[in-house]
Amino acid sequence: MNNIKAAITGIEAYLPEYVLTNDELSRMVDTSDEWIMQRVGIKERRIQKGEGLATSDMGAEAAKRLFAKIGISPDDIELVIVATATPDMFFPSTSCIIADKAGIKNAWAFDVSAACSGFLYSLQTASQFIETGRYKKILLITAEKMSAITNYTDRTTCPLFGDAAVAMLLEPNTEDLGVIDHIFQSDGSGRHHLYLKAGGTFKPSSYETIDNGEHYVHQEGQTVFKAAVSRMADVSVAMMEKHNITPEELAWLVPHQANLRIIEATGRRMGLSKEKVMINIERYGNTTSATIPLCLWEWEKELKKGDKLILSAFGGGFTWGSLYMKWAYNS
Repeated sequence: MNNIKAAITGIEAYLPEYVLTNDELSRMVDTSDEWIMQRVGIKERRIQKGEGLATSDMGAEAAKRLFAKIGISPDDIELVIVATATPDMFFPSTSCIIADKAGIKNAWAFDVSAACSGFLYSLQTASQFIETGRYKKILLITAEKMSAITNYTDRTTCPLFGDAAVAMLLEPNTEDLGVIDHIFQSDGSGRHHLYLKAGGTFKPSSYETIDNGEHYVHQEGQTVFKAAVSRMADVSVAMMEKHNITPEELAWLVPHQANLRIIEATGRRMGLSKEKVMINIERYGNTTSATIPLCLWEWEKELKKGDKLILSAFGGGFTWGSLYMKWAYNS
């Protein structure tokens, strides 16, 4: 019986220096700090500034910092997987561009697109490659430049999103640590409620699509909110029941950081105290696929070997799911 599991053995982040606060946003659109905090719980978000900078630049910088932190060479990497909803371009893949910028020469690379569920989907995908026994070092990166597709004249969406990248190394583990199980689902009818309308084959770019603002995120907030609250909680509770995990046994819920009310509702359904729920949405906003990894990176020093974690996300598609893992190391 194959007892190999895929474990995160190192994690590092890159956050742009520029901080966009609610006060600054209130001078751009009709909003306020109070309005944003009450509805989504975001105080500030990081924005990538600079001519010619793209998602790949953040991802490559996160990778370089990870290599320096854990003392491995880019030549050791066998596979690069990048989760992103904001690729540099349709092709080549952002993973190929990051590999080049980070000096990775001995790996193949591809992207995963699942919006805010991208990290969970890509983590499980990477795990399958590890569990076969064929791959020993996989670089998994989540990188998002949401500011590039955010309409800063739309008060309903511009407070939500930020930019960030996180890189992590996945390696084999035979101590029953790492990725244990997943419950993933999707519903394509959600495409009518959360999408980027133009720029693909359905509606190619044109002067009309640009004039109509169809290259920005469109979200029907209430519909998405209701779906996220129920589905994130459902799969997280289902994971606890499947593995007989009590609230006392679970070390952390690591939820996607889209809305503070969604996070709190999920924690309550799982019977968890607030102290067991990772929350950093106030400082970074919704960085799409990067939100859960940002939490893991920020809490790395508090995580203990063997800690039971449930990761939970909901995103465009609709896509959603929960992933059960046991943390593999002490910092």
